[in-house]
Amino acid sequence: FSCSRLVSRTCLLWRDIVNLSTMVAVIGGPAATDASATNGLQIVDMRSDTVTQPTAPMRQAIAEAEVGDDVFGDDPTVHVLEKRVAELLGKEAGLFVTSGTMGNLIAVGSHCSGRGEEVVLGKDSHMFWYEQGGASSLMGVAFNTVPNQPDGTLDFEDVRKAIKPPTDAHFAAAKLLVLENTHNRMGGKVLSLEYMSTASALCKELGLVLHVDGARLWNAAVKLGVEPSALVQHAETATVCLSKGLGAPVGSVLVGSTKFIERARRMRKSLGGGMRQAGVLAAAGLYAIEHNLKRLGDDHANAQRLARGLEDLGLQVVPAETNMVFWEVDNAPDLVASLNKVGVRVGCTDGKRRVRAVANLHITSEAIDRVIDAVANALATGHHGPPPKKLRVA
Repeated sequence: FSCSRLVSRTCLLWRDIVNLSTMVAVIGGPAATDASATNGLQIVDMRSDTVTQPTAPMRQAIAEAEVGDDVFGDDPTVHVLEKRVAELLGKEAGLFVTSGTMGNLIAVGSHCSGRGEEVVLGKDSHMFWYEQGGASSLMGVAFNTVPNQPDGTLDFEDVRKAIKPPTDAHFAAAKLLVLENTHNRMGGKVLSLEYMSTASALCKELGLVLHVDGARLWNAAVKLGVEPSALVQHAETATVCLSKGLGAPVGSVLVGSTKFIERARRMRKSLGGGMRQAGVLAAAGLYAIEHNLKRLGDDHANAQRLARGLEDLGLQVVPAETNMVFWEVDNAPDLVASLNKVGVRVGCTDGKRRVRAVANLHITSEAIDRVIDAVANALATGHHGPPPKKLRVA
């Protein structure tokens, strides 16, 4: 071959590779309705609101993102994201982190000085159940858990009783109270403005700092019809997730005072969370905030539609306040497996009886009806047993 023909063939090959990559992205990306195709089945995936894939406009925003080395403080898109989220939450500064788990871990490590101190939180909180005990194993901070109420709150008298005399050297010193809003294990429950205000007053009385695990705080704000800042105005710090209801592929933002975020940024680096050209991820978060925040009400409506349909089947369902639906059967793993065979994906949260479905960006009302029909068929043909007489909240 001549050199020119070789170059021409090489260019054609690269063109085909680029075109193939685009095709794969479109095929693997979200459809306009409820899913992607697998083995001929249209999948309705309600395992979580984290399963969504970037839409075409979000992918475009990612591709066009202006980037720099964020460890050096050079990424302009990350700066815009951190500033925007801080403004939405009424705080001085923000820190882009890889996940809500990292954000919560950094918050605990930055608020507490280390071993011999403790964080007070609900026994059904995400931080206690689903974050591998990182506050203890990595930060040396003890967990002091109190019962969550069915609405996701903590009884303030339980909190008072959990606080040990700070001057007694026998005890770990409580430094931090963590509240989760919305509350995952309690069914996506919303903590009210009044409750958050009272919690802040209690913290001041007991000498505690208040941190809000707001992975789905956006949902709480939409449900209550308030600005997100209203829900954390009395808290020193908060984390919010971009990759749940908002549909970004990755990332959370930790917010607080400028001085706090300076400490948090150093701790992020020690945890391996310093990212370089992170603007490609931040751009997705910015797009999600600007385009997907207001539509969260659609997810809430779909969750309520599903809850009503399940109740009509005779199932006992935790009332759906936001985008989560929990119900119980005698053999949840078997039901989940049966649904999966017909292209409906939900989760069993306790390995026994509890099922969870989460409305998300890719779920339509038509998809909800399909889920209800699939559950009805599974109950009619399977061996899941009758619903329990009394529904467990968690």
